[in-house]
Amino acid sequence: MKLSGKRILLGVTGSIAAYKSVYLLRRLVEEGADVTVVMTVAAAKFISPLTFQVLSKRPVHIEMFDLHQGSEIAHIYLGRNADMILIAPATANMIGKMANGICDDLLSTILGAASCPVVMAPAMDSEMYVNPVVRRNISSLSQTGVEFIGPQTGSLASGATGIGRMSEPEEIVSFAVDKLTVHNDMEGKVILVTAGPTRELIDPVRYISNRSSGKMGYAIAGAAKRRGGKVIMISGPTALTPPSGIDCTNVTTAEEMYTSVMNRLAEADVVIMAAAVSDFKPVEKSDTKIKKGESLTLKLVKATDILSEIQRKKGRQLIVGFAAETEDLIENARVKLKSKHLDLIVANDISHPDAGFETDTNRVTIIDRWGGMTEYPVMPKSEVADRILDHVLKRIGPGNG
Repeated sequence: MKLSGKRILLGVTGSIAAYKSVYLLRRLVEEGADVTVVMTVAAAKFISPLTFQVLSKRPVHIEMFDLHQGSEIAHIYLGRNADMILIAPATANMIGKMANGICDDLLSTILGAASCPVVMAPAMDSEMYVNPVVRRNISSLSQTGVEFIGPQTGSLASGATGIGRMSEPEEIVSFAVDKLTVHNDMEGKVILVTAGPTRELIDPVRYISNRSSGKMGYAIAGAAKRRGGKVIMISGPTALTPPSGIDCTNVTTAEEMYTSVMNRLAEADVVIMAAAVSDFKPVEKSDTKIKKGESLTLKLVKATDILSEIQRKKGRQLIVGFAAETEDLIENARVKLKSKHLDLIVANDISHPDAGFETDTNRVTIIDRWGGMTEYPVMPKSEVADRILDHVLKRIGPGNG
């Protein structure tokens, strides 16, 4: 049983998807987890608390002021005793409460006091999920360490088809196992990760850049560290906080990133180039702000091609690149894989709203130089990071752990 001895607090909120939580609970218990269920009042309108109590063999908690808890403070001890808090389904309402520090019922108050990992499986109609406020709340929570699994695209309660369907219980169980099981399979390995955009300066206040948020690279760095690796990250300008315990160098331009990568290349077993490096840079940079005029003509030249330079100086390292495309995804990715002499390439179609730049999710296809290709569905970038590392380990073998 993969979750033997693990204590999971399963939060169930008011969504029709609550019916999936019954099977989810059963699977968690079958894997050996000790599961305590906390429901919102709205959730109890969809599924009887008795169902969860029978399956978990534990009392189900709903009310904030439950006198049966004796001297214990419910929202403190329930969260304190958990190895993971799993909210499935997670409504837009509960996501918004946690993102904004609102604690007005038992479950939201538990989240407000949580010190263990929190995982949310969103479930809502498409119009709600793509609402800018909901997207902002999800992004805000992701930056604080809350992880999201799903949602998926499929049939919704409204009768429409679109994104917003809660991930299937088996996928959530697999995520929980990966999260709660210590993998030291990258121990002894040094992973060099680049992340974020680069900026090519026009003058002291203007620059050329791209929409990369750095979320994918930071997720890879965090996953590699969690799996026991020594992580060196070279990051362009982002609003993200580097994962704890990694060696991070901040840079701005493509030339600075190139220099930093080359300075650390010899240390690495694996190089994962997740950064969106500028392809072009101005021929000249003004030392003073260029005054506004009717027009401005910029002459551009190619910026340093870091991947090509790595190939000239690499030793034993396994090299992973990325291909962000808007058309002919697989064909263009294969061309880049070959032309840059990569070992693996992670291809993603950035024309999809749930993939690519500035999103918390991604859908990727991983292609290797040995002829393998694996296509993955939409999933959180934290999970994409682990899938990429799984492919890396198939080629370099596990670490010394």
